Amino acid sequence: MSRRLSRLLIVALLTACAASGALAAGKTTKSTKKPTTPPPPALVWRGDYATARGVVEDVSKAWEKSGKGRIEIQPFNTASGLDAVAHGLADIAGSARNSAGGIEGDLVFTPVAFDALVMITHPSNGTGNLTVKQLHDIYFGKITNWKDVGGKDAPINLYAVASPGDGVEYSLRRLIFGRGNQPVAAPRLYVNTAKLEEAVTLDPNALGVTTLSGVASNSKVKMVSVDGVRPSVSTITDGSYVLYTPLYLVTNKESPKAAQITAFMEFLHTDQVRSLARAHQLVPYTDAPQLAENDKARREKLLAENGIKMDVVADPIPTATAVSMPTAPAAAEASPAAEKAAASGQTYTVSKGDTLGVIAKKYSVSVADLKKWNDLSSDNVKIDQVLKVSGN
Repeated sequence: MSRRLSRLLIVALLTACAASGALAAGKTTKSTKKPTTPPPPALVWRGDYATARGVVEDVSKAWEKSGKGRIEIQPFNTASGLDAVAHGLADIAGSARNSAGGIEGDLVFTPVAFDALVMITHPSNGTGNLTVKQLHDIYFGKITNWKDVGGKDAPINLYAVASPGDGVEYSLRRLIFGRGNQPVAAPRLYVNTAKLEEAVTLDPNALGVTTLSGVASNSKVKMVSVDGVRPSVSTITDGSYVLYTPLYLVTNKESPKAAQITAFMEFLHTDQVRSLARAHQLVPYTDAPQLAENDKARREKLLAENGIKMDVVADPIPTATAVSMPTAPAAAEASPAAEKAAASGQTYTVSKGDTLGVIAKKYSVSVADLKKWNDLSSDNVKIDQVLKVSGN
């Protein structure tokens, strides 16, 4: 081998070694960039359009903007939402009615707001008011012409949602018939209230039920007063508009996303969310506890007006505490914090927006302690109620 060739080989080897060293050095260089924390999985919400439009859509935007996560919204109808939550296919359901039993009995219904059940017709329809008795007779098939309720001589085209388990339909039928699954004389059926509203905009003789939050700003439909009272936030709040229903968010206690769901349900009690509810013509549930308290008397009065004799059983009044947060089990011995409260003999007056969970946290005691000290059979509390926050 010539001397020149040997020198070229040596230079090539040295260059290769230098390159390998540089690459090795590059591999061992520590990155100063901190690893990013993966976002939590999205919560899946499914349910009726009433709850989606009235509560969930804007609340989910606020939740995401706060950096707490994302809500995937799948609006369709009540039955689909409850079934999905029961079988683990969704995390939260929206419903304009309480549990109807069966598989729903294992789910937890959190009331978040009150909404009006609103009768709607076409804007050209001259009828602006119906009585509760007239509604009963229309749905029962006894009244079939608008002239029989002070309108024009034309058939009443009654529209309804196909599923009797739909929250809006179920709640209306329960109020005027005493049971939510009452068959009605409605030949025109739709998959949800959104589709029903669209159909009403095209038919001058139409009549159907939806919610105030869904149509308050819809000029293509006309809201019909009931017993001379127009649906509004104020008439819902004072109870003068008698056709109202709670809107519920429904969860499954066995959900693997329990911590995320609890955080979201707690978020619902913030002033921001209450303001969003009012902007959608809803009454936040904690703003009007008297509506739940007077529900049995209201239903008895409505059934009496319709000539229905039926024993009305009071619904349990669920609270956000009972639903969104697991109740702490009663301890065999009082905690040190509870013993301190007991020694002080303190009491607390319930304020607007309070729940047993909030009060318990404030005094570092358990919900079980508060229920025991105050002989409470449920987690329900009332504004201005005086509670013992100690065992004395």
